[in-house]
Amino acid sequence: MSDLHHDTGSLIDSLLDSLDVAANRDQFVEILETVARLAARRTDRLDLKITNATLKEMSEGFEVFAPYRHVRKITMFGSARTLPSDPLYVQARDLAALLAAHGWSTVTGAGPGIMAAGLEGAGADHAFGINIRLPFEQEANQFIAHDPKLVSMKYFFTRKVLLVKESFAYAVLPGGFGTLDEAFELLTLIQTGKAEPAPVVLLDVPGGTYWQGWERFVTEEVASRAFINPGDSVLYRVVDGVGDAAAEILGFYRNYHSLRWVGDTLVLRLTTAPTPAEVSDLSERFSDVVDGPIRLLEGPLPAERRSDDFPELPRVALRFDRVSYARLRQLIDALNVLPSAPPPPDVGEVVRPPAGATGAE
Repeated sequence: MSDLHHDTGSLIDSLLDSLDVAANRDQFVEILETVARLAARRTDRLDLKITNATLKEMSEGFEVFAPYRHVRKITMFGSARTLPSDPLYVQARDLAALLAAHGWSTVTGAGPGIMAAGLEGAGADHAFGINIRLPFEQEANQFIAHDPKLVSMKYFFTRKVLLVKESFAYAVLPGGFGTLDEAFELLTLIQTGKAEPAPVVLLDVPGGTYWQGWERFVTEEVASRAFINPGDSVLYRVVDGVGDAAAEILGFYRNYHSLRWVGDTLVLRLTTAPTPAEVSDLSERFSDVVDGPIRLLEGPLPAERRSDDFPELPRVALRFDRVSYARLRQLIDALNVLPSAPPPPDVGEVVRPPAGATGAE
């Protein structure tokens, strides 16, 4: 803050005091210091408009999703041009309906096509929309248009942040440039650890060739030149059935629950505690990416306990190399199929919402 007026710090403190801000005060101080720097540097008006719109949109999005943070959600990507008569539309609708029967909600970009299919299948109680304002092609679809769980945004990048941040799984159906952009960016975020590990299903219709052609390109033109690691293919799964897609998503959370970094230690929270022998075996199998043994913890670490971070769950701790995220996915998969783990989920049958329950008018 050396380039700011010397009274800026005290003014910020006074403002926060007047608003009775105590929790996360350090973050509010830094935000306001950034605003003060923008003002002191006579920032260009266009740059300020971008900053202003971004902050407003993120604030609105956080407010909409905050009451539902405990609800598991899948973000669904695909073409806005997919017609309701297309079998791909049916696949998206049925996957959302099947997951809704397991308590999951569906998040889409709120437009037509695959986005409408996902929200139709989810039903009004399980539907979230993050619309993008465009000069063409996109009003919010009928299944979310008047729902308070709808957010409208000006920028693609703010919408992408929410579409990834708020979800526990992802389904991508065939689409155009935007869909491919979202698929590649999502995989990049998971591959680099910028997004938490999560199941990514690339869903087609039975006999479809879209994702087979995509995977052939990735294998023959990308992996063959070592632009990605050979094992990175575990970060996604190509499927052509709704049941297989749901099994991949629900199976990822069969035993694995969530993770948290505490300093240099990665904590994996589980549904069922593994045995000491199982932990010892995992330590050996994943010694290439873990510094030292994987440890079975007796309870939450102090930082987790202070924030009441799922203290009831069993957990393991490890010193992960922060590079090999495909191997981390394989470790999660291994935890899910341990003899001590819960049984595989019963995916069940597609149960579509009754007529009139989807929010359509």
